[in-house]
This record gives sequence, structure tokens and C-alpha cells, in this order.
Amino acid sequence: MASIKNIFSSRTDKNGEFSNSLKKILGFNPKDLSIYETAFTHRSTNEKNTSGQPQNYERLEFLGDAMLGAVIAAHLFKKVPGGNEGYLTKMRSKVVSREHLNELGRDLQLVKFLKTTVPTQQFGGNIYGNVFEALVGAIYLDRGFKYCEKFIQKRVIKPYVDIKKLEGKVISYKSLFIEWCQKYKKQFHFEIYEDNGKDELKHFAVRLKLEDEVITKARATSKKKAEERAAKRAFYKLHIKIDSEKP
Repeated sequence: MASIKNIFSSRTDKNGEFSNSLKKILGFNPKDLSIYETAFTHRSTNEKNTSGQPQNYERLEFLGDAMLGAVIAAHLFKKVPGGNEGYLTKMRSKVVSREHLNELGRDLQLVKFLKTTVPTQQFGGNIYGNVFEALVGAIYLDRGFKYCEKFIQKRVIKPYVDIKKLEGKVISYKSLFIEWCQKYKKQFHFEIYEDNGKDELKHFAVRLKLEDEVITKARATSKKKAEERAAKRAFYKLHIKIDSEKP
């Protein structure tokens, strides 16, 4: 496999490896390669455009997020004519969840095209989803909404959007646990405590209390992840049932 350096040296050549790799991912020929170059440029490069503005994927990521949301929303609106606003919103959230977008970006191996001064192994998992969103934004700018919609249909909706499976998919055990507590008027509290583990990387230790009783504990590399892990354990420990989301 060619090195990332070699891939980027061929970007200006429409017959080069970058262009050919893009075509395989997109399913069509890109018109303006410079837009896709930006989609794969990390802020660590400190590149700027002719106006002196930062030249990286972050603005395209914002645009791609909006395009994904719009196309997925339109699909669900047509697919589930009886779905109310709350149902459709939950279903869309499951499709465009950070976990799912990271999976899509990882499957397409998009990070191998990333131009960065930071070793890719130092990035967190969200880099995959960020670049995927930026790619969607680049498609919209390069070829317009129809091509953008076709790409999302091919890469997201057809292989991943199964209504029945989505209804049973959990994207946040913490949210479900909180909803359960609110429904049954239970008091809960996530509490960080000291845990001198042997991990080289800093970990957060969390206790989950229900009615002043510790029901689960968890550790993770972030407070958010630790709370989610503790909530998941509580979810199964208490045998909480997922309320039906069917319209």
C-alpha cells in the first residue's frame, strides 16, 4: 500500500491514487479534488486558504452533519408514515449517532487519507466519524444534493437502516436509566471517586447511586464513558425494559 505521503503527492493528478481511491469510495468521479483535500486535512497542519482562514475539515464536518440529518430525516419520514416527531427524532439519532458514524468512517478506512502532523494512533475514536461527515460535506459542495443523497443512501441507509433493528438499538444507557428513574420517581446520582488503578492512561472511576445505595461502579478514560458504562450495568442489573418506540 502506498504511503500517505505518496497519496497526497498525487492529489493534483486526477488519474492519481487519491482520485482513484475516492472514486471507489464515492461511486462517482469527483470534480473538484481540492474540496476533498480539505475534507481530509486536520487542523494540526495549520493550513490556511487564500483569505488566511484555517483550511481543515471542520467546516465541512458541520455541513456534512446537516446533510446526513436531512437525508436520514426524509427517509424516515417516508418510510414510517405513522411515526410521530418523537419517534422519528429518536430513530434519526440512532442512525447518526457518533458510535455509528465512527463505525462508517472506520469501515471505509478514511483515516488513511488524513493529512495531519499528529500520529493517527493518538486520535480518539471520533476522528473516524468526523472525517466521514466532512466527506459528506465535500460531496455536497462538489456535486450537489442529489449526489450527496445517493452516497448516503448507498453507504448509510441501505446497509444499516433497518427500522425493526433500530427500534431495539440502544445508543445511550444513561439516557434510558434517567428516563426510568424519572418514570418511577427514583433518585439517582453519579459520583466520581478515587481509584488508584495501575493503568498508565488516566481513568475516571464512577459510582452510580440509586436511592442512596451504590448499585454499580465503572471505570473509563473519560467521565462520560464511565457514567455510560455504569448506567449500562445498572440497566441489566435492574432488568430495565426498553419502552416500545413504535409509533
